[in-house]
Amino acid sequence: MRSYLLAAAMSLTALTAFATPPPPTPDDPYSWMEEIEGDRAMAWARAENAASLPKLQSDPRYPALRGEALKILQARDRIPGVSFSGDGKLSNFWQDATHVRGIWRKTTIESYRTAEPVWETVLDIDALAKAEDKNWVYKGASCLAPEDRYCLVGLSDGGKDAVVYREFDTVTKTFLTDGFVLPEGKQNVSWLDRNTLLVARDWGGGTVTRSGYAFVVKAWKRGTPLASAAELFRGAEDDVGVWPFVLRDADGAVQAAMASRGRTTFESEYYLLGDKGAVKLPFPLKTSIRGLVQGRVVFSLEQDWDAHGLKQGDLAAFDLAALKASPDAARPTLILRPTARQAIEGVTISRNRLIAGLFEDVKGKALVYTPGPDGWSSKALDLPANATIGLGSASDTDDRLFVSVTSYLTPTTYWLADAASGKVETIKASPARFNAEGHVVEQFFATSKDGTKVPYFVVRSKDLKYDGQAPTLVYAYGGFQVSQKPGYSATVGKLWLERGGVYVVANIRGGGEYGPAWHQAGLKGDRQKVFDDFYAVSQDLIDRKITSPRRLGAMGGSNGGLLMGVALTQRPDLYNAIVIQVPLLDMLNYTRMGAGASWVGEYGDPALPEERAWIAAYDPYSNLRAGRKYPKAFIETSTKDDRVHPGHARKMAARLKDLGYDYVYYENIDGGHSAAANLEESATRYALEFTYLSQQLMD
Repeated sequence: MRSYLLAAAMSLTALTAFATPPPPTPDDPYSWMEEIEGDRAMAWARAENAASLPKLQSDPRYPALRGEALKILQARDRIPGVSFSGDGKLSNFWQDATHVRGIWRKTTIESYRTAEPVWETVLDIDALAKAEDKNWVYKGASCLAPEDRYCLVGLSDGGKDAVVYREFDTVTKTFLTDGFVLPEGKQNVSWLDRNTLLVARDWGGGTVTRSGYAFVVKAWKRGTPLASAAELFRGAEDDVGVWPFVLRDADGAVQAAMASRGRTTFESEYYLLGDKGAVKLPFPLKTSIRGLVQGRVVFSLEQDWDAHGLKQGDLAAFDLAALKASPDAARPTLILRPTARQAIEGVTISRNRLIAGLFEDVKGKALVYTPGPDGWSSKALDLPANATIGLGSASDTDDRLFVSVTSYLTPTTYWLADAASGKVETIKASPARFNAEGHVVEQFFATSKDGTKVPYFVVRSKDLKYDGQAPTLVYAYGGFQVSQKPGYSATVGKLWLERGGVYVVANIRGGGEYGPAWHQAGLKGDRQKVFDDFYAVSQDLIDRKITSPRRLGAMGGSNGGLLMGVALTQRPDLYNAIVIQVPLLDMLNYTRMGAGASWVGEYGDPALPEERAWIAAYDPYSNLRAGRKYPKAFIETSTKDDRVHPGHARKMAARLKDLGYDYVYYENIDGGHSAAANLEESATRYALEFTYLSQQLMD
């Protein structure tokens, strides 16, 4: 069943109303670096690469680390993750040494069960890029249910969020010469029927929000000019953006065309689009629609809904027919209410059932819910305990779904589950990529500054000596209700654990490990709690004599990159290495850089004096000072990152240089927000990072 998890679609690119963006900070000598591909900025980035990369690539460890990373990334015996397709086959996107950009391919379930499945290539991105002389990066395909024959393929230039959509026929394996084509843009598209698309994009004339996202939804008919598309819904410039989507039954029939209007980063209004125009539905603002099962609209709540006795974190459902007939009179039913130690981590829908992934103290399980006249009945799938349970693709034709099971030291296994019968079977198992013998995983709880208990995992050798000398890397994110789940990382295992390192993941506030409340505890003016949680975990590692500041390193990306920048400036005494990946760093100006304006609901608005004061207290860029003992940081970004502006990383590095500090800088000219457009570039990035960590923590 197709996912309607709008929160996932928005996730880190998601969105908010805000006041007029502030003007550039006065006397900022590096504001010119905000011109992403300006000649001066690009010359600076290339010069920094030329200065920094030899420091790492000349290290005798670098070639081996890159070779090991590339071997892992290109291994042909990796588990090919698959999704159910409407033609009865399984789809997969695959990259390896031969297919650097990747291929979209299909196989049968019978063949997939074998050690060597027979694959049918649907679309070869390498061949397409060569034929069209384009730097195409595949961004997925949206296919028309129920057959999934016709698909809108997303293609990005170098990995940007902005994409081109082109209609593709999976039977003839060709792009339709008279098919739908949408020019490059940050846009959202949903099939209504074979000849109609719901499109939200820049229509010109002020139709994008200050966050850079579309707020006008139109219906575009096949064979007509894009400019003639009929308007269905209009938000406002102060919104974050508007996203169209369609709820279908298990047979692909349209049950509702809808629009999600993002009012702030985490607040949305939902509208039915139909003959009566746009009808607003009575959901609380902090609601996420999860999908449709047997005529019931499933949703989760990030706030209490007192009128219906529902609580923050609940999973509930409306009868869609009743909701459409009389939105204000309809009454929801409760499906699941997590405890204080639990959180709903994922939801997927098969033909007749709802499957929920549940965390309890960051350990997973999967529950199957079946609707009936007396409410929802539930049963648990019999899957391994003390592991992360990942819900994968579910079938529209029956109640099968794929489930992944993983933990820090156990290679990922891929299971096929039947939500109707409860039967589960292992269908694929990844081979071990590093020697995990002699290692253990422990969970501890650090006490944060305000007394909150913060969980974290330690992966270490059984022979660890508690003398404070173990090279230790602690990773965290802490934002946007994104949980850091235990999982098998072959690169961390091979490039760090096998070489004597300790690996730590901190489940700090701002994430979703304990549901919406855990996230909301670190929003806006409470942001310092997120940072304090991270320092508490770091200090706990030192107090346990696992490591010491000399041997402790930190890593985080995007919002986690902000965390790293704050750690650098607030607590440089705790760390000897900090990897700052694709970061937010100039927080006093972030709302006018890249997609920054869309995150005001997370951080606050620097245009408002009170909120600017919160932000200024921790803003890494403006809080850099001379005469401090900052560790040598590794700052990395991508020119093609149109989500988190590369100017953040550039300006931070430039100011460090101006103040006389040593650092390492890497800007990938391609790569998008992942800082890597293909497996070769990913291997390079891993090798650079772990060479740097080796130099700082192991030497």
